[in-house]
Amino acid sequence: MKRFFIGCSIVAMSLTACRTTKDITYFQSAEPTLDQIALSLGETYTPRIQPGDVLSIVVSSLNKEANEMFNPIPLNNNVQQRQVGVLQPANGFRVDSTGYISLPLLGSLKAQGLTTNEFSARITEGLDAYLEAPTVVVRLANFQISVMGEVGRPSVYNIPNEKITLPEAIALAGDIGIYGRKTNVLIIREEGDHRTFARIDMTGRDFFFSPYYYLHPGDIVYVEATSGKITASDRIYQLAPIFLSSISVILVLINILK
Repeated sequence: MKRFFIGCSIVAMSLTACRTTKDITYFQSAEPTLDQIALSLGETYTPRIQPGDVLSIVVSSLNKEANEMFNPIPLNNNVQQRQVGVLQPANGFRVDSTGYISLPLLGSLKAQGLTTNEFSARITEGLDAYLEAPTVVVRLANFQISVMGEVGRPSVYNIPNEKITLPEAIALAGDIGIYGRKTNVLIIREEGDHRTFARIDMTGRDFFFSPYYYLHPGDIVYVEATSGKITASDRIYQLAPIFLSSISVILVLINILK
């Protein structure tokens, strides 16, 4: 009996792949002295409006009737209140294929290429002729990213503040699991008519200066499994019948001895 349990322990330990701290520790420094140095953050990514985007446009002024004209959608249904991981149509004004959007009183305005703040200023300027003290807030209602693979909570996430970094996305998805490869995180991005694939090593610090540090709307983050998980799964399937047969034999012998 003792030999059997010793054998089981050895097999169980063999199922776990050997991994070092370098494989699982985030943001390692090649030079320990760099921990004391402040590095420039560089330029922060700001999304620009593209055809197909859905904009949440909230207008407020001293004219209540005009406010209702621009805000037919209740505020409790806006982008901030949508559930994480639940795919549903975004409420708001859609930018057409030519980059324009149609608004009450103002007609067709070009939104493509502008930030939400720039487009908000353009709408405010146009409404000065119609409303008293207008205030306009524009946000992207369809800023979503997908996190897949070996993470705690793979899902599609709605980003209400229009900015998210790769570490933030990983944390939002419950972190990379024990079988996830931090050294080879894949990011899939579509820009215009191009699709790019980038591999990011999150155990180092170089990716902080990568164009993929800030995620873009529609980005897909995929964390692939290590070979250890695949090997462990194969061994479990191979050894499970042996374990079950051995336990059955032991139970029979115990009954005979009794």
